[in-house]
Amino acid sequence: MNVPNKRGLGRHSTDATEARPDAMGEHDAAAAGISSTATASGRSLGRLNRRDTLALALGGGLAASLSNRAFAAEAPKEVRLDYAYYSPTSLVLRRFGWLEEDFRKDGIAVKWVLSAGSNRALEYLNADSLDIGSTAGLAALLARANGNPIRAPYIYSRPEWTALVVRPDANIRSLADLKGKKVAATKGTDPYLFLLRALHTVGLKRTDIEHVSLQHADGRAALEQGRVDAWAGLDPHMAASELGAGSKLLYRNVGFNTYGFLNVREDFLAKYPREVQRVILAYERARQWTQANPSEAARILSEEAKVSLPVALLQLKLRTDFSNPQPSGEHVKALQAAAPILVAEQLVKPGTDLNRTVAELVDTRFAASLLKA
Repeated sequence: MNVPNKRGLGRHSTDATEARPDAMGEHDAAAAGISSTATASGRSLGRLNRRDTLALALGGGLAASLSNRAFAAEAPKEVRLDYAYYSPTSLVLRRFGWLEEDFRKDGIAVKWVLSAGSNRALEYLNADSLDIGSTAGLAALLARANGNPIRAPYIYSRPEWTALVVRPDANIRSLADLKGKKVAATKGTDPYLFLLRALHTVGLKRTDIEHVSLQHADGRAALEQGRVDAWAGLDPHMAASELGAGSKLLYRNVGFNTYGFLNVREDFLAKYPREVQRVILAYERARQWTQANPSEAARILSEEAKVSLPVALLQLKLRTDFSNPQPSGEHVKALQAAAPILVAEQLVKPGTDLNRTVAELVDTRFAASLLKA
């Protein structure tokens, strides 16, 4: 194993709150696992160049990637970003403190906020309590179409993180059997949109089931306790239910799982592009470390999410692809293919130009030079 610094795999020492996967409620924004790392003041940073970017992508220090030329905009006092159990690289980045190390010399604090689902991350971004947040691609598109001012310059994973789940003794054998049944799903997230897309494949709509709106961890509990008939799951909760309770995956479709989008508020991106570049480079360092050390990354996920190591390994090794971080036509096409469900289920205003919204959301240029290494 390659341990990047002296902090190793110990607990993150600056965290004010360590939240469990099932601990988030409807009004937890103020207590959503927020931690802040104050940093000392330092010099201004300049523009990234190609050589420095390549050196950093190979695992060098973030400071080496930046010149000493001053830039016009003042640096922010802090950068607020989330970590999430559905984004293992965010856990790695937070654990090793690479962003804190980079920003410390410039007097920029790093604040981490736990997102229990795409819906939470998008709420925080829309409320300007996050600058950078992790969500599913289709959830980000829905939010953008409804006025959330975000852009996605980085892809943190290509996961199969959702499926439709039933109890092992359920008398449900196909999607058609869900008609009239209670199905738990978290609105505004990939699992919820996955559920709707799955229903449409057999001629069913949202109104043909009894939707029970629960946060992901609560949906798992409701399924296992028999309070709902099915659940649109999300890893690691879904993997934990499979391995811990014997739950079965009724319907899987990798193509209906949209990518992991790292979203940035447009105003923050416009004002602080260099800080966003530095966050992306730090994510790249975490992505590459995770690819090189999957078992250790799974151990971090296990510790943070309070799940067993086999659950973490199932999510990280078998269901998550970290190979393509650059937003591209692949991601544009995936969202264009998924977008009709937003219209069919009246989740966006009539007349919304979703092709234009996709183009506004997926930023294929911002990080291109950073990710060529």
